[in-house]
Amino acid sequence: MHRIIFLGVLMFLAGCVNRPVPQQNDAGTLSVDRDSLAQRVRDEYMRSWQGYKSHAMGWDEVLPVSGQPRNWYDESLLITPIDALDGMILLGFREEADSMREYIAAHASWDKDVTVSVFEINIRCLGGLLSSYELTGDERLLYLAEDLGKRFLPAFSSPTGMPYRFVNLSTGRISGEVSNPAEIGTLIIEFGILSRHTENPLYYDLAKRAIHELYQRRSDIGLVGEAINVETGEWTSISSHVGACIDSYYEYLYKGWLLFGDPDLKAMWDAHIQAVNAYCAHKNDKGTWYGRVDMNTGNSFIPQYGALEAFFPAVLALSGDIETASRLHTSWFNVWAIHGLEPEAFNFETWEVIPGNETYYLRPEIIESCYYLYHFTKDEQYLQMASRIFSDLQAYCKTDIGYTVIRNIITGEKADRMESFLFGETLKYLYLIFAGEEVLDFEKVVFTTEAHPMKRGGD
Repeated sequence: MHRIIFLGVLMFLAGCVNRPVPQQNDAGTLSVDRDSLAQRVRDEYMRSWQGYKSHAMGWDEVLPVSGQPRNWYDESLLITPIDALDGMILLGFREEADSMREYIAAHASWDKDVTVSVFEINIRCLGGLLSSYELTGDERLLYLAEDLGKRFLPAFSSPTGMPYRFVNLSTGRISGEVSNPAEIGTLIIEFGILSRHTENPLYYDLAKRAIHELYQRRSDIGLVGEAINVETGEWTSISSHVGACIDSYYEYLYKGWLLFGDPDLKAMWDAHIQAVNAYCAHKNDKGTWYGRVDMNTGNSFIPQYGALEAFFPAVLALSGDIETASRLHTSWFNVWAIHGLEPEAFNFETWEVIPGNETYYLRPEIIESCYYLYHFTKDEQYLQMASRIFSDLQAYCKTDIGYTVIRNIITGEKADRMESFLFGETLKYLYLIFAGEEVLDFEKVVFTTEAHPMKRGGD
């Protein structure tokens, strides 16, 4: 344990040369230069985007160390351009955004014999197209979104109505009967917005039925597990928490209510958050956390929290629980500060990285929570946190082409991966927290789990 902390301190010191020095404001407290930081994020966004264009234009991703292009499947779905488009617009790269919009309209096609993850392509491509459509009014983007949405429909043909995980975009063949709450529940925002703009209620109705069927299978104490068979409706994992495989199910219940005013979604959120707070919440001398329990009993507590759970303060703040959100976010930021980056999973009792979880995947969730908490509190500590995170990203993850995953935050070993959410979420949230709400009115949008803003009320 002492070695981990010592090496984390060394990483912190090594990166200090790249960090901006906070300035004293008139009240004598630390402040940050928001304008300068916003511009630096814009510069890094465009530098990384040009790295993608130079090495992998037309492919799904660029590998930011080797410079090689990479597709997710046998054919490109233009995942990075579509996921990045609304970010280009929000960051003010209008000429580049117009160019990419034309490129997507001309080259994007879903008539491909590839079997895709409904969840991943929904949040990155369907969400990206719909958000960019709302920002531009370009009907070609809505056409592409509707075509993609139609190709997802066979996934809902299970006996329960909960979707299969995978669908072939050309043949409609489905697979993946063992799914999870996140992949089942993280459709209603994108499908609901698609219903709104196409005036076809089918998409919303299917997504809501899937959520309802999942909710009906919650335990007697109000929790869900992390894996369920969509054909039988039987749980195959009873581990319950707010992390991977469950996270965005909870997120979309509350955000779906905000977007569509559906009281059923609010009632589901209310029931779940009461149970989550009763059984998963935990305090110790190092902070506030949410751990893992048996969904049926609330027992067998495991003190694990990680990078994906770091979204939860944002949703808690959005729902009005600012106090818990702030404590939870600060607890996780302290882990970031020790290690210079966040691990994928951490034991908050032993205060050690869980073996096998030393990787930092460029995840945005901790920044997302900074953004939400700053919006609701205007407390400058969240700007300082975001500034520190941005500096650490530059110190440890920056390459000549863009930013890369860090395979091991203890040794600093780099991997060779830059997923589209660097543009869709990580750099976008950093820009939004520094640039201020003149760029985007927080109260007029709801962000998807991939940080694609959707307009409230359809305005």
